[in-house]
Amino acid sequence: MYELKTKETDHSVIEFIEQIENSGKRADAYRLLDMFTETTGYPAKMWGPSIIGFGSYHYKYESGHEGDAPLVGFSPRKAKISLYFATGDTKREELLENFGKHTSGKGCVYINKVADIHVDVLQALIRQSVKFLRETYPQD
Repeated sequence: MYELKTKETDHSVIEFIEQIENSGKRADAYRLLDMFTETTGYPAKMWGPSIIGFGSYHYKYESGHEGDAPLVGFSPRKAKISLYFATGDTKREELLENFGKHTSGKGCVYINKVADIHVDVLQALIRQSVKFLRETYPQD
């Protein structure tokens, strides 16, 4: 049976952020922490060793694979900051057109620093992701 690596933990988000060596990245992590918390209304939780997630949802695929994941989140990694939004939402792509300097993969959007992006678009991306996932995976 497949075991999920990224699970919610009770590790301290603040302790994790304080361990970030780069002071600029640490400041951005605190700024993102405030923005994600304000926008979602959910407290920050650590997911695995390095993802700061907000809220959660339970998914189940047709294959039978299921698990829990944060609704949105971010991870201040060494190279770039990873932002986690819902995949499969066409509105995400529309919003990213006006987001600012970024690259994106299937599940992540990568930025160098918060100053490179439009924070109002970030807040819209967060709200849209939460809305999309709540509609796609309604809670019982």
